[in-house]
Amino acid sequence: MIQKLLFRILMAPLALLYGTGVAIRNGLYSIGLLKEVSFNIPVISIGNLTVGGAGKTPHVEYLVTWLSEYIDVGVLSRGYKRKTRGFLSVGVHNTVEEVGDEPLQYKRKYPQVQVFVSESRVLGIPRIMAKHPQTKLVILDDAFQHRAVKPGLNILLTTYQDLFTGDYLLPMGRLREWRNAYKRADMVVVTKCPASLDAKMREEVIEKVKPQPYQQLFFSTYEYRLAYHLLYPSVTIRFSKNMHALVLSAIANTDFLLAHLETQLSSVKAIEYEDHHNFTRYEIAHVQKEFEQMEGEEKIIITTEKDAVRLSSHLSYIKEHEMPLFVLPVFVSFGEDESNFKGAVQDYLLSFKV
Repeated sequence: MIQKLLFRILMAPLALLYGTGVAIRNGLYSIGLLKEVSFNIPVISIGNLTVGGAGKTPHVEYLVTWLSEYIDVGVLSRGYKRKTRGFLSVGVHNTVEEVGDEPLQYKRKYPQVQVFVSESRVLGIPRIMAKHPQTKLVILDDAFQHRAVKPGLNILLTTYQDLFTGDYLLPMGRLREWRNAYKRADMVVVTKCPASLDAKMREEVIEKVKPQPYQQLFFSTYEYRLAYHLLYPSVTIRFSKNMHALVLSAIANTDFLLAHLETQLSSVKAIEYEDHHNFTRYEIAHVQKEFEQMEGEEKIIITTEKDAVRLSSHLSYIKEHEMPLFVLPVFVSFGEDESNFKGAVQDYLLSFKV
């Protein structure tokens, strides 16, 4: 605790400097010197105030799963950490290096949906409309800070355990912007809520967030499904208290994942890397060695869907060494908020006018 406090004190001047730059930029948009562009097609933005771990990817997938049954949906991402530039259509045979891990995950999971990457969303949306004029909705992935585009529906995510209200600006904390930037959102979704969330717990969160009169606040949680084998997806496995697991991950926050696994398995050991890390052959060999040294007869390796995309370049090694590597899929549930959340999104889409 003392070390954390000392770190924040030392980082406070840098956070203030960073925050000043962010405030100036947002101020220029507020007074109109920098322009926000609107489009004659519905645009939904999903993002957060922090540097990651709020559950953005599963929430994008929630919208894609639901809405793509009724209209042609396009997903636009910047393709973080890709080694290419410009506007690209994502295909199932692309690599992480070409398009980034999250866009590739969307495309492989929903091959019927058009997925695109572009550093500039304001230039990317017209390209989508020209290339795929049948597109009726664009979902912007991680675009809350991309002020050049004015989305018709701006959805802000924040986690139940780490609300933005108690966080600090980078590098003092994990906030990309000042806390009051949440006022730009049309909806605030509190993610990764416990399944036992009750009315009192909801009220405590509402009191902290203090949604504006024009904002709607919803609560969502994760639902983990049966883990499937990375090489043979039709092979699934049910967890039991006799199993031991080695968890390989490179995502922003594993707390919720590990807490879930610890309730399902006998023991859980984690090997973690920074978010979006591209695994090397040496690191996969290290995982194999650690796994072999684990005790217990029933043991497996578990990874996330996003990590599985980045592991695809090591499939031959995984197959050669017969690594029992299983992928744990996660889905978003809005529980009792589902009808209201879907109703709010439908109201936006149905009321949209060119």
